[in-house]
Amino acid sequence: MVQAAAQTAPTEVLAGLVERVTYHNSENGFCVLRVKARGHKDLVTVVGHAASIAAGEWVQLSGTWFNDRSHGLQFRAGFLKASPPTTLEGIERYLGSGMIRGIGPVYAKKLVRAFGEQVFELIEAEPARLREVTGIGPKRASRIVAGWAEQKVIREIMLFLHAHDIRGIGFRTADLVAQKLGIEPTAMIRVRAGISFALAEATGEGHCGLPLAELTAETAALIEVPPPLIETALELELEAGEVVADTLEGERCVFLAGLYRAEQAIAERLQALAQGAPPWPAIDAARAIPWVEGRTGLSLAPSQREALALATRSKLLVITGGPGVGKTTLVNSVLRVLRAKGVEVALCAPTGRAAKRLSDSTGLEARTIHRLLETDPKTGGFKRGEERPLECQLLVVDETSMVDVPLMRALLRALPDEAALLLVGDVDQLPSVGPGQVLADIIGSGALPVVRLTEVFRQAAESQVIVNAHRINQGQMPELRQGEGSDFFFVDAADPEEGVRKLLTVVRERIPARFGLDPVRDVQVLCPMNRGGLGARSLNIELQAALNPPGELRVERFGWTFCPGDKVMQVANSYDREVYNGDLGVISGIDMEEGELTVRLKGREATRHAPSVPDRPTNIPAYDASMG
Repeated sequence: MVQAAAQTAPTEVLAGLVERVTYHNSENGFCVLRVKARGHKDLVTVVGHAASIAAGEWVQLSGTWFNDRSHGLQFRAGFLKASPPTTLEGIERYLGSGMIRGIGPVYAKKLVRAFGEQVFELIEAEPARLREVTGIGPKRASRIVAGWAEQKVIREIMLFLHAHDIRGIGFRTADLVAQKLGIEPTAMIRVRAGISFALAEATGEGHCGLPLAELTAETAALIEVPPPLIETALELELEAGEVVADTLEGERCVFLAGLYRAEQAIAERLQALAQGAPPWPAIDAARAIPWVEGRTGLSLAPSQREALALATRSKLLVITGGPGVGKTTLVNSVLRVLRAKGVEVALCAPTGRAAKRLSDSTGLEARTIHRLLETDPKTGGFKRGEERPLECQLLVVDETSMVDVPLMRALLRALPDEAALLLVGDVDQLPSVGPGQVLADIIGSGALPVVRLTEVFRQAAESQVIVNAHRINQGQMPELRQGEGSDFFFVDAADPEEGVRKLLTVVRERIPARFGLDPVRDVQVLCPMNRGGLGARSLNIELQAALNPPGELRVERFGWTFCPGDKVMQVANSYDREVYNGDLGVISGIDMEEGELTVRLKGREATRHAPSVPDRPTNIPAYDASMG
């Protein structure tokens, strides 16, 4: 079936950087590559033939997509050859790659916008003009000039490599190029860059820094130089202010300077908030509690009553606990009492879906943090900050476990000095994608007021999903028995192929028959990985074929087939269209002549050109209404 599908699939063209050669047969040229392809968020598995191929090479491909039951979605290349880049976007990508001290993505964009193709000449010949760019002062300008001098040797080749839309090319490719250009493996510029790259890689795992011993080992493994040389390079990095060293629990650690300062600023701001008085008059909790119980028709548990009393007299409070412990009821009670006193509140959450849940549970408007702070596309930052703070007396942040260090820093900058802050979340829920574990650190510090709700209420305790969530958090195996009326089911499968078959049966037949739910509208399939036979990409193809088979009216892009009736997810905030990360919708129409899709999102329709990049999947192919 896979072979037949591949033969009838339309031919597509890909271009990208070879990140890894998984397999190469020198006799017949057959190869399996992992390619960072232009327009793709994830690495693409490419199967094809090449006389010789190496990691770091740029390739141009044409071929077809096919779904391998064991390995997931792959691209079979009938044509494969090296192809140089042709666009000038490489200038900005090179500047923002982190290879030049003092320039990151934000300043790279500013510099290119200000000086265009002449930016390199300007840095060399007229460095004083760098200060024409907002945010670049004497210190940063001198760092840019010094960093440019260091990188001048490999500038031209880096431009070549960065001329396409490639993220993450950074150190590894530059290092290969530098070696070919004759830069010694022990050159201090190389060792210093290796330290920065090791720390940058750690942020992808959620870390703001690394223990010194681990950083030394990671850098040594990366660039293969002796530890004493790394120690010397680290001292230079510390002197330049690029990294910061600190001692945590008796162990010396090293941090990227920006993240270290952000964490310090967060801690200082939260401590100041905790010591302040709330902006509302004193509230008599003994009267407020029965009042709110009468309004909501709910009786608060003793722990919730104590928490409500604490919330009415605190400028900063954290409410945490697992599922079914009454966090939502408590937050709603707090809001009822404070709003009755005329307190102006603002509600937010890290994602669009979390904000919608918060809005549904409170009956008040809740926005994503980015929307609340008013993202400024021109600067890459936010319009709300110290000079233009939020207009509220109480800020409620839900799902705080998903808030990373940079975003929390931006949020606290925009919080008015007199305002109170209520953080709500569960550290066992989804962590932040970016660096840091803000909520866990706040709770673990013991320095700030925290309410821990632990009692699972009777109605919630009837849910085996909630019961098993608590069992897993306590290190216990979930209860796999499936009694009458249970909402938790365990289906065993011996291999991926059986797993796919059983999953399709559950989604298409068993759930609709048992619960009367629509398999597309009401069912969401979650899986922990994108690749493989049971990964999201492969499952999307199988689920679409089972639930909404493509007809003649369809758009095919990057291995996805989009057709009317497909359920899709917005995966990036689009403020001008008022659609946000996590919003779900259904494709309601396709205009083949205009190449446009119409998607019904949140009760209204949004039209845009067919997506030019592949997007994060939901239970059938996803669609990003902000791109393309």
